Amino acid sequence: MKQKTITRPVSCSGIGLHTGENSKITFKPAPENTGVIFERVDIESRPRIPAIVDYVDSVIRGTTIGKDGVRIHTVEHLLAALAGTGIDNVIIEMEGNEIPACDGSSNFFVKAIEEAGIKEQNAEREEAVLTEPLSYEENGVHFLVLPNDNLKISFHIEYQNPLVGCQFESIDINVENFRKLIAEARTFAFLDEVEGLKKSGLIKGGSLENAVVFGEGKILNSDPLRSNKEPVRHKILDLLGDIQLLGMPMRAHIISFKSGHPSNINLVRKIRKHLENRGGLVGPGIPTRRREASPVVTPWQMVMGVNQIMDKMPHRYPFLMVDRIIEFEAEKRVVGIKNVSINEYFFQGHFPGHPIMPGVLIVEAMGQTGGLLLMNSVPETENKVVYFMSLNKIKFRKPVFPGDQLRMVLEMIKFRHNICKMKGRSYVGEDLVAEAEMTAMIVDRDRLPKQNT
Repeated sequence: MKQKTITRPVSCSGIGLHTGENSKITFKPAPENTGVIFERVDIESRPRIPAIVDYVDSVIRGTTIGKDGVRIHTVEHLLAALAGTGIDNVIIEMEGNEIPACDGSSNFFVKAIEEAGIKEQNAEREEAVLTEPLSYEENGVHFLVLPNDNLKISFHIEYQNPLVGCQFESIDINVENFRKLIAEARTFAFLDEVEGLKKSGLIKGGSLENAVVFGEGKILNSDPLRSNKEPVRHKILDLLGDIQLLGMPMRAHIISFKSGHPSNINLVRKIRKHLENRGGLVGPGIPTRRREASPVVTPWQMVMGVNQIMDKMPHRYPFLMVDRIIEFEAEKRVVGIKNVSINEYFFQGHFPGHPIMPGVLIVEAMGQTGGLLLMNSVPETENKVVYFMSLNKIKFRKPVFPGDQLRMVLEMIKFRHNICKMKGRSYVGEDLVAEAEMTAMIVDRDRLPKQNT
């Protein structure tokens, strides 16, 4: 894919959300391999600050970048607009120290970019492609980042205010979805936190014109929500803007549980370190499937990545228990890998303070691996599902801890009339940790039993 910039300069202005100061920004075309650079033209030396994580200066209720004492506040909504419209190279001239809040979304920036026009350049776009899963946890925030053919963000939020409550959204990040689902989602706050924010010197320019405010039992804005998932979609917008500080587009599925700007920025730093440690590939024009044949940290060769697994399996986060398949022989044998992280949802309640992977979930991981053996041994798998009928001779030999890599080995004992008997063993290194015999049936989806009502 080629790099892109805008066709001609375009400007917009407004008040900053936190500083309360008026500012003006001008998008200007930039040569290939420039990246995104902010230039303070209201300062005589016209200092420039690249939009990369190295220059993040503050993450208090927004992302601020700075260099040599010069700061630019609240860059995330603008960066999300650049990511969502596919702009690689642009100079953003700044008159003022904060990006205009506009209506609290990315809509105004997207419209400005579209007004300027987008043009393709000759150089290939440099992209980051994950080849290894990455998990990260801090202060109740959880991230799971998985290899994927494009950028996808799944986000879960939880708030005590019942007008927001628990929300989940999962969106493939492309130009169409960004414009339709994400760009118009506005920043939000709760009435009971407004005074505290003001006392902290924040939201000096905040108003019902540039933020949604949730009170007790009602929204204070005269305009209704733009969608019933506007809060969680704005959190996706924020994360997308912060991820832009990696300095290049990336292909991965980012799953976030209750993250904000501080944890988003820490995630970007960890992704970069992950890439440097060969957890991914960085380069121009990386083919979509290149990672499938790339060297990985483990000594096994990957046969099936997580995207192919999800094509075969109906399970999704948080219950997909297989990260990759490393060996496969139809109707005979399969070997799967599950990377056990402290960020696993079950560690929150299973022996807190002494985390051990529940034995039943080890069996479930073996079962899902065995299900992949079955689903790859019959035709028309898109119309079928695996039901387990019995489990026998279950034995747990050793505990499995966070940081362990679980290797599930399933061998087919008998396969007749869509019913299969398998022997499963799970290992950490060379140590056998669990084993079981399983019987399963392959069922046509249209013959699944119906729930009584």
